[in-house]
Amino acid sequence: MLSTLEQKYRRLRKELIAGAIALFVVALIGTLWYRLVEGWSWSDAAYMTVITLATVGYGETNPLGDRGRIFTISLILMGVVSIGYIVNRFTEAVIQGYFQEGIRLRQRKRLVDTLTEHYILCGFGRTGRQIALEFKAEGILFIAIDSEVDQIEEALQMGYMAVQGDATLDDTLLKVGIERAICLVAALPSDAENLYTVLSAKTLNPKIRAIARASTEEAVKKLQRAGADAVVSPYITGGRRMAAAALRPQVMDFVDGILTGTDRAFYLEEVLIEPQACPIVGQTLREAKLRSQTGALVLAIRRAEGTLIAGPTGDTPLLPGDLLICMGTAEQIRELNRILSPLYSKRPRTPKGII
Repeated sequence: MLSTLEQKYRRLRKELIAGAIALFVVALIGTLWYRLVEGWSWSDAAYMTVITLATVGYGETNPLGDRGRIFTISLILMGVVSIGYIVNRFTEAVIQGYFQEGIRLRQRKRLVDTLTEHYILCGFGRTGRQIALEFKAEGILFIAIDSEVDQIEEALQMGYMAVQGDATLDDTLLKVGIERAICLVAALPSDAENLYTVLSAKTLNPKIRAIARASTEEAVKKLQRAGADAVVSPYITGGRRMAAAALRPQVMDFVDGILTGTDRAFYLEEVLIEPQACPIVGQTLREAKLRSQTGALVLAIRRAEGTLIAGPTGDTPLLPGDLLICMGTAEQIRELNRILSPLYSKRPRTPKGII
């Protein structure tokens, strides 16, 4: 279920099915009565049942006694009620557009089933909405999950893909393609819910990158033990940023300007060196001439084993599996990706608008 309208659609569909079943049962009862009680042939029994339920006004197929006529009256009443109920439900469906909503439901499901290498955003509260805005600004393919109908309706109105459900359940995560996703962001209001979500995600897809929200330092430790690749506490992070903004305002303005927003002059990006696609593996930064060729600045290098080299020099070698943290304009980042991954079809994400 994705919205109130869709809930009504599913309810209406069940009611229409129930009405059709009731009409079939009434027709079956009538046929069996005329065949077994009145002793008519199967064709006469079925014919009499149909013309009685349809109230077309034809005469009796065979003579009926008082008992048969009383049953026929009852059959007419049951048929009128069943058919009237079906007509009423069908008319409501046409007027309210529930059939169109059913088509949209199937289209959304097919779209979700085709998602691959996407991001999953669990929780569409205040934090989730901000994350969604940043994803949209970066052109990230993502789908939101929330248990509240109102939140999902708001997400759909904003043009996002969204599914109503409990993100802590395996079935919900499988429904949004957890096994094909590359990142999950757990931004639910409860630390326990975020913990369960991370555990479920890592169980279903051990390779997925899991980012979780935490309210306390204790929750941060537990989420890290559960397998979260990064844990963010809005209160701790917010306090640190406020202190930094008070002490080093220009630095914070610069950092904010390269990390978020759609009108940035500079971008911070990470580029993975793939040995099968990168032609400069084994060279030093000086030999690779990345700065002179692209204008992008390599700020740091994280080795495959996790070692971080901040401010690498020209003699720093580029090894397979290195992750380069670079800064530059949109064009510079695009050129850097072209040099480092000329043969790799699934290139790292580049800033929106530079394809």
